[in-house]
Amino acid sequence: MTALSAQGRDRLFLVFRIGTERFALDACEVAEVLPRLPLKPIAQAPVWVAGLFAHRGRMIPVIDISALTFAQPAAERTSTRLVLVHYRADPSRPDALLGLILEYASETQRCKVDDFKPYPLHHRRTPYLGPVLEDADGLLQWIGVQALLDDDVRQLLFDPRTLAANAGEGA
Repeated sequence: MTALSAQGRDRLFLVFRIGTERFALDACEVAEVLPRLPLKPIAQAPVWVAGLFAHRGRMIPVIDISALTFAQPAAERTSTRLVLVHYRADPSRPDALLGLILEYASETQRCKVDDFKPYPLHHRRTPYLGPVLEDADGLLQWIGVQALLDDDVRQLLFDPRTLAANAGEGA
C-alpha cells in the first residue's frame, strides 16, 4: 500500500462527550461550529429536539445529542457547541443543515477508518450509533449523522413546504 492510499483511509473527526463517553463526527459532515445560541422551541416535537434558529437567512432545526442518546439534556458549558452538519433530509434536494448540541466539542482527532470496529449492540431506536475505535483514552464511537432522525421527526423538521419558504427568505 502506498503512503497516498494509506493517507486516504485517515479521516478527521470532531470529538465530543456525553457524560464520560466519547463520540465522534466525521469532520466532512460538519459545516460550521458555533457557540450555543438561543433557540425557538418547536411545538409537539420530541424532547430531544431543542428548537430552531435563524442562520444566514435559513431556519435551522437543532437536536440535543445528549438528550437523544441518554435522555439527559446537554449541560451549559463553555465547551458546549452548536454544530451545523450537512443532512440529507430529501435525496432529491441538496443537503440541508441540521444543528447538533454537543458537549465538550472542542477537539479533533485523525483516525484510520479501518480501526473502527462494528458496534456489537444494535437497537432500532439508536441506528446512528456506529462503529467504535479503541485508543489510549478508551472507546470512541462514530455517530452517523444521516441516521439521527427517523421518518416522523425528519418530516417535522424538514417539511418541504417549510424548506421552500425558508429558501425564499434567504434570496
